[in-house]
Parts: sequence; C-alpha cells; structure tokens
Amino acid sequence: MVKLIHTLADHDDDVNCCALSSSLLATCSLDKTIRLYSLSDFSELPHSPLKFHTYAVHCCCFSASGHILASCSTDGTTVLWDTQNGQTLAVLEQPSGSPVRVCRFSPDSTCLVSGAADGTVVLWNAQSYKLYRCASVKDGSLVACAFSPNGNFFVTGSSCGDLTVWDDKMRCLHSEKAHDLGMTCCDFSSQPVSGGEQGLQFFRLASCGQDCQIKIWVISFTHTLGFELKYKSILSGHCAPVLTCAFSHDGQMLVSGSVDKSVIVYDTNTEDILHTLTQHTRYVTTCAFAPNILLLATGSMDKTVNIWQFDLETPCQARIVEDQPKQFTEDWSEDDVSNWLCAQGLKDLVGIFKMNNIDGRELLNLTKESLADDLKIDGYSYEKEAIENWISKKKRTSPMTNLVLPSVVLIPNRTLKMAIDRWLETHKK
Repeated sequence: MVKLIHTLADHDDDVNCCALSSSLLATCSLDKTIRLYSLSDFSELPHSPLKFHTYAVHCCCFSASGHILASCSTDGTTVLWDTQNGQTLAVLEQPSGSPVRVCRFSPDSTCLVSGAADGTVVLWNAQSYKLYRCASVKDGSLVACAFSPNGNFFVTGSSCGDLTVWDDKMRCLHSEKAHDLGMTCCDFSSQPVSGGEQGLQFFRLASCGQDCQIKIWVISFTHTLGFELKYKSILSGHCAPVLTCAFSHDGQMLVSGSVDKSVIVYDTNTEDILHTLTQHTRYVTTCAFAPNILLLATGSMDKTVNIWQFDLETPCQARIVEDQPKQFTEDWSEDDVSNWLCAQGLKDLVGIFKMNNIDGRELLNLTKESLADDLKIDGYSYEKEAIENWISKKKRTSPMTNLVLPSVVLIPNRTLKMAIDRWLETHKK
C-alpha cells in the first residue's frame, strides 16, 4: 500500500527536480530557487529558500553525507551549498557558459558531474572545486546523468537520445541510441545483479525518454575485463513521454513520472505495475526515493511536490525492510554486517566475517593489521590497474605477502585516493 502523506506547494513555478538525503528533502524550480525541508515533519528550514541562481534551476542532488547540496541552472553555473546553514560553498562555472541541465555526485562524493545544453560534460573535484576533466557528446543537450554504485563509471543521456558511458577518467567507453526521440532521465539500482565472475559486478540501469518508453539495461565495466552493456526489457504503462525515473534504495521498486500526469511504481523483479498514482494535475517532471527508507517524492509542473509513504504489503517486502542495517553501525548485528557487505558487492567476504563473528562494533575497530592477520584479507593498497592486471593473470596470491588470497574482490581505498588528490592540488605549480 502507498499513501500520500504530505503536499508541498511553496514554489511559484514548475518544479523541475527533487532530491532526498537521510534527513532532508530538496526541491528546485523555474522560479530560480531551491527549497529545503526536514523529513521529520516536512517543515521548511529557516535558511530556505536558497537564492543565488539568476535563471531557472534545473537539477539538484545531495552528497552522500547529505551535508552538501548541488544545484545547476540556465545561468551556466553549478552551485554547492552547505545544507546546515544555506551558505554557498562554491560556484562552478561551466567552461562554455552554456545552461547546465543536470548534476550528479559520485557515490563517495569526491567528484561531481555537470552536463550542459551544448553537450559538454564536466567532471569536477568536489573537494577542491577544481575542474578535473571536460568532454562533450556529438549531438544534443546533456539532460541525464547517473553514476554506477561502485563509482567506476557513469552514464549520460542526451536530448538526441544517445546513452553514453564514461569511465572515471572521462574516457568514452560506449555510445548508442537508446531512445529515438530523446532521452530524459536515467538511474542505477544500488543493488548489483548476480552473475559476475572474478569480482565483476553487473548493475541494472533504467533510462526513459520522449518515446514513452522505460528501458532496462544491465551494465558492467572493469579496466581489465572491459565494458559490457546489455539491453534487457521495456516497461510499459505510460501513454506519453516519460520524464523521470528512479530506483528505491533497496532496488525492489522503480518509479517513473510522465507527461500523462501519472506516476507508476514497478516491481523490478517481475516488472509488474504495483501502483499508478494520479494526484498531479500537470506533467510529472521529477521523482526521487529517500536513500534509507521507503519514502518517495514526486514533483510536477503543477508547482507541487507530493510525499508518498509505502506500507509493508507482503512477507517478502517485510523481510527486505527488516534486513536493512540499523542507523548506527556500532549497533549492527553480524547479519547486518553481512547484508551491508552484500550491498557493497562484497558477498565473497561474508563467510570470512561470519567465521570471525564481526558485528558492527568489531567492524568499526578493524585495522589493516587485523584484516591481514585475523581475517586473512590482504589489507594492502595497490594501483587499481596493476592489481586488476595481476588478478587477470590468474594469480590468487598477495603481491606483498605471497599468501593465497581467499577472495579477489577489490575494495576501493577512497581515503587514500582523497589524500592523494588533496596533495596533488596543494602541490600544483
């Protein structure tokens, strides 16, 4: 069961985008403003609305922590905001000055992508606020973007219908026509699809467009094993262009909004329609799930944002929600840790962690030494391409210790990467 629990009607013009963190809702509009609300009671924060942009605000998104909000506008800028006080942290100007239509943080929030009406796509360092790489698509405006859950690559969609895949160094891996009349939105499920080998992960991607279709793709990429994109299916239900789509945090549902004024909720496993919501009176332009609970926000050209809450309907759904980790890591049980490992694509490590009775408190206390000595996990950091090349040659031993590796799953050392990036920025000539 899904029910409408609140409606916000504070914007003076079309609502273009909405985004949710674990505690906040952000909305942006043609009225040039961004508004912030508390998820506890849907009251607007004291420092809202956020005002800087001089033209329509097209897109907004939260960093992983929820402490930073990015917004982009026809004025050619992407602005980073401190969500706790509403202050601007940085103003990122698109090199071409073209209207910016979409922005997205990487999963670890170290990078930010902005896509513009002239087809340029920029990868920014979200810590230093400096431009890292810039590229462009050959035709159309950039209107959609989504990062893979592991952050290894991202996809963009254009108004000409092209779906383009980029690696984390902004190298174009693949491009193809996904929607004949133009693409409008895309989103990754956070849950990997089973069936990989040698630690290879497959992810489910949804795209939608002016052709009234929602397409489901399965996609994977590693530097050693290459790139793979497979078209899977089309979801039916809308009778007009589909403007927005988003997966729920648990990957069990996909929601879409359309020019036909409806919101459709699909079961991602069966691809059946679970709900059709028809409360909006004009085009549905945006939809977004909360990152930790089954809460949905939908926005429309009717200037409103509707908040929807999902109740448990089946034993399967009840089990899924019960399996979500507790809010504080130190309170996690051993099963919570196992579920978290699976969600991170580290299923191969579940047996090792269970054998050593690793609960939330133990997880927080793990060190490089305990990973290597007690859990027999390598614990060393390597250049990604070097270690993938090592593994691709069928070597199952640690390059440092020569001990047999119980798993070839690679765990990104994001802390080290951030430290290196900061050092490079500091020592630039």
